[in-house]
Amino acid sequence: MAAMYHVAVESLPEAVLAYIRRHCLLAPGDRVGVAVSGGADSVALLRLLLELRRELGIVLSAVHFNHKLRGADSEEDERFVANLAQKCNLEFHCSGGDVAQFAAEEQLSLEAAARKLRYRYFRSLLVEGKLTRIATAHTLDDQAETVLLRMVRGAGTRGLAGIYPRLSVPSSQFSEQRMPAIVRPLLAVRRKDLEAYLATVGQTWREDKSNRDLRHARNRVRHEILPRLEQGLNPAIQEVLAETAEIARAEEEYWQRKTHELLQSGWQRGMEQGAIKASVLADLPLALQRRVVRAAADAFGLRLEFRHVEEILSLLAKEPESAKSAVLPDGWTVSRHRGELRFGRAAAPTTCPDYEFCLPLPGVVEVPPTGSRFEAVLVSREAAGVYNPEHLLERTRLGQELRVRNWRPGDRFWPTHTKAPKKIKELLQERHLTGPDRKLWPVVVNGADVIWMRGFAVPGQFQARPGGVEAVLIRETPLRRLC
Repeated sequence: MAAMYHVAVESLPEAVLAYIRRHCLLAPGDRVGVAVSGGADSVALLRLLLELRRELGIVLSAVHFNHKLRGADSEEDERFVANLAQKCNLEFHCSGGDVAQFAAEEQLSLEAAARKLRYRYFRSLLVEGKLTRIATAHTLDDQAETVLLRMVRGAGTRGLAGIYPRLSVPSSQFSEQRMPAIVRPLLAVRRKDLEAYLATVGQTWREDKSNRDLRHARNRVRHEILPRLEQGLNPAIQEVLAETAEIARAEEEYWQRKTHELLQSGWQRGMEQGAIKASVLADLPLALQRRVVRAAADAFGLRLEFRHVEEILSLLAKEPESAKSAVLPDGWTVSRHRGELRFGRAAAPTTCPDYEFCLPLPGVVEVPPTGSRFEAVLVSREAAGVYNPEHLLERTRLGQELRVRNWRPGDRFWPTHTKAPKKIKELLQERHLTGPDRKLWPVVVNGADVIWMRGFAVPGQFQARPGGVEAVLIRETPLRRLC
């Protein structure tokens, strides 16, 4: 495994060149747009590729997307990048979007909304043929943060693979060999080495104050959690996490090939019909069993969690009393019948009765209609920093007892970052939820107020205040749902 880690400033361009060649990120003749936000990492990437462009045989340009999140600062970022492109005699591609409005419309966090709009613009430049590659300035630090975030949220090798050096952008206009791509040439470079490089070449950059905002999970990982792990457990924790991503990526690529070969050897037709022969699946190693089940679900657009895969595999048991079917997300089921596991849509019940359960504060309650367990957890001020603040409720605004129930006609909810409350019916319609799933969608109420709703940020008026003594976290975890 190749890694550069702490690289002397004078050898940094050569190390980046070696990484580009090792991963075949750029080729002679590529029209490469460098995504420049104005921050240190992206400015350093532009300067490094300027040094390397003759040796690589590439044509460079600068790309900037204005998220319009920081008012005058966002406009100044755009001017800074435009001036830098002009000084370097580079073509400048620029666009922008109202990220806050898009986040509210799509019910996304600001970070997720910004990334979605930014990458939508990148893909348009590639698909339209204006560029063949877009280079982003993801560093080893970004890789470590990504792996840690995915690890604590739950991830297999696919998630632990982290940020890939190359992300192809499929388009029918291009051959497989010349498919446009987004590339990350700095994934083995530390952020502090890039800043040292910029100081050496006398290049300034822009500081984004939002990168210090601890309301964002990534910033808490960057400024609080990883430094503590470095001090208390392993000074090389960032490198170790990046190496974990390298290992997981190789494992993932290997298993993807093995699964593809297996499916091409006679499984494909049965899976297209929604069926897997139970005896053949049972003879496979456990790792391949899980892969095949996920591949079958992918064919129907189903993304399964680990527990769903395990429930499906439990259907292979031959005991008479064992379960015969498992409930999956989005109204799907898997049933064992005549030696096959068959995917299908669950029959919609004729009625979906209302439900309501008492949830003590703090306390736990099981809600069988949703197949979930709900828990109201008290979170101290010291511990609040490890949680997303959009999920924490102000303790002083709540009573001693909450209630978990399905939403009712007329209920309204006001998620953080949205301009006004909406009817819950409209919020669920926007997410294309239908049938029993929509009818049974759970909410938590405090008196007459809906203070929590599955899949949404808590209302701003109930969100925990910074520095408060105690906050409340509503946590939903699955019950085992075998029929």
